[in-house]
Amino acid sequence: MTWSERRVTHGETDLLVRQVGQAGRRDVVMLPSLGRGSHDFDDLAARVAEAGYRVTLPEPRGIGGSTGPLAGQSLHDFANDVAAVIASAVTPPVTLIGHAYGNRVARTVAADHPALVDRLVLIASGGIVPIRPHILEAMRGCLTPTLPRAERLQHLQTAFFAPGNDPAVWLDGWWPEAAAAQSAAVRATNTEDWWEAGGKPIVVLQASDDAIAPRANAEDLKRRLGERVSIVDITGAGHAMLPEQPQQIADAVLAALK
Repeated sequence: MTWSERRVTHGETDLLVRQVGQAGRRDVVMLPSLGRGSHDFDDLAARVAEAGYRVTLPEPRGIGGSTGPLAGQSLHDFANDVAAVIASAVTPPVTLIGHAYGNRVARTVAADHPALVDRLVLIASGGIVPIRPHILEAMRGCLTPTLPRAERLQHLQTAFFAPGNDPAVWLDGWWPEAAAAQSAAVRATNTEDWWEAGGKPIVVLQASDDAIAPRANAEDLKRRLGERVSIVDITGAGHAMLPEQPQQIADAVLAALK
């Protein structure tokens, strides 16, 4: 499997974009979780590319060589980054796959740039149900690399991983400055701006043990949008999902792409 890299520049923003696979039945763009980079998707991207798709992985601003303003941004600004990548590097309309925070960006892209998006797959789609205080505290601990290893592992287990799954796979790969900017962008953006994803079909992958995005978020979408939303249950997974249940997620994503 051949991976390639390119740069996409618009305005003050310069993004590193990785791609795998040849142009096939449909282009797929994957957007990572809060404060994390595109390498979280490497396993899934390879599986999807092997099935005949081209997968594009933009690194968000402040992560993995991508640069651009971080302060004073909204989800609309970060969605414009993705729109620039789609317009430059792939053939729209695309399937957007967003993990956790990335699901918010994906839905904002669909709302702001509907001609670029065919459908969405949302992995851990939070946004409506408030996160419990002790979970928020654990999330902050995950983003504090100076904490002792054992303490960070406990925070990762609490916030992101289902019981019995190994949180050590997410000890590394955090970008705290980018995470702070992304969190501020969420607070600066009206949830209703992006919640319904511009009228596009949505598949929600719902983890059985997600402490950050519980099932009530997916059920709210289904209640509002009816047949436009499908919910696929992923067992034995928390909010991290991708490293916890790679085969279940790959099967669900490939089914959604057909």
